[in-house]
Amino acid sequence: MSTIKLYEADAYLGEFTATVEKCVSETGIFKVTLNQTAFYPEGGGQPADRGTLGDARVLDVQEIDGTIWHTVSELLEPGTEVVGKIDFERRFTNMQNHTGEHIVSGIVSRIYGYHNVGFHMGSEAVTVDFDGVLTKEQLFDVEMEANEAVLKNVPVTASYPSGEELKQIDYRSKKEIEGQVRLVSVEGYDCCACCGTHVSRTGEIRLIKILGVQNYKGGVRVSMLCGETAFRDYMVKHSNIVGIAQLLSVKPEEAGDAVVRLKEKNIELKKELKQLKKQINAKEGQNLPR
Repeated sequence: MSTIKLYEADAYLGEFTATVEKCVSETGIFKVTLNQTAFYPEGGGQPADRGTLGDARVLDVQEIDGTIWHTVSELLEPGTEVVGKIDFERRFTNMQNHTGEHIVSGIVSRIYGYHNVGFHMGSEAVTVDFDGVLTKEQLFDVEMEANEAVLKNVPVTASYPSGEELKQIDYRSKKEIEGQVRLVSVEGYDCCACCGTHVSRTGEIRLIKILGVQNYKGGVRVSMLCGETAFRDYMVKHSNIVGIAQLLSVKPEEAGDAVVRLKEKNIELKKELKQLKKQINAKEGQNLPR
């Protein structure tokens, strides 16, 4: 029997009660199925949730043929009732990043016609692969519009249209989906088939920041951060810029140019040093006894 997915109905559910259905031991690690769960399993580029089931730590969550398996640190007896607690700080960060990715991908699709062909939430950044080339200037415009979507605080909703209804809807999808399709819509910005967790309004994202872009498989790979991770990234970089500016006795906004001048001066000094070494060696050679 398939596991009831509580996270699809309420992404903000941080605690729930469930019945243990199976517990399988694999070399000291236990894998458990429940009748229902709020733990999101790894999939669609989004990492699995972490947290606890009773006293056991949840180390991983995977979905296999509709059943969600929780890798846990301790034995949980089948038939017992357990309280599950989600690491909600991690969950909410994923919600911010995933919703921000939807907004960026929707804007790129609408303006440039490129498809999101790869998405991954890593420990350092979120990466999105597009099947077309985007310049830094174009991505700057995308970032500006994405943050306008955050400022407007528009709703983010999930729906389950029928097959006939689905034929009338323009939505994004990276692959053909069999059975019921779950559509996540960011009002005015995106509509995409997605199984992940998202915020309920765009204002909760706070900030969308594109970090960089590189050529990748005929298109581009864009790295970005959203929400708290984007804000912390900004704070670290701001602190570094201020520190560099103080060392170089310039204003923070002049730090980049000052570093360029310093690098150019360093190159000049290396050339002068090399020339002086040649002159010294030449003089020492002249003074050698013959």
